[in-house]
Amino acid sequence: MKKSLITSLATILVLSATTAMAQQKMDGMKTMPMGKPAAGQTVHMAKGKVTKVDVGANIVTLAHEPVKSMNWPAMTMGFLVKDKMLFDKLIVGNKVSFEFVQEPKGYVVTKVK
Repeated sequence: MKKSLITSLATILVLSATTAMAQQKMDGMKTMPMGKPAAGQTVHMAKGKVTKVDVGANIVTLAHEPVKSMNWPAMTMGFLVKDKMLFDKLIVGNKVSFEFVQEPKGYVVTKVK
């Protein structure tokens, strides 16, 4: 019984911490401008495959080809998503062409084809 109670309490603590961290990420994105990239902001283009989608955290993971404008090799990484409507095209397994920008909080997908 004690073991079960301790396990339950540990699970609750882990879930609470995880929820708090996810909420902090989302709170930070409230100040992010929506819509088109800011004037003077460099827009990068890439192609990739959607490997994971987390709508709650506003993150998509893409296995993308090399990005010449960033001098990046092919890799798999998470991107913030500027507009939740883009998730309609960001379905696991889909191959997409996408545009992204660099913002203080990270790399942000701004357009998906």
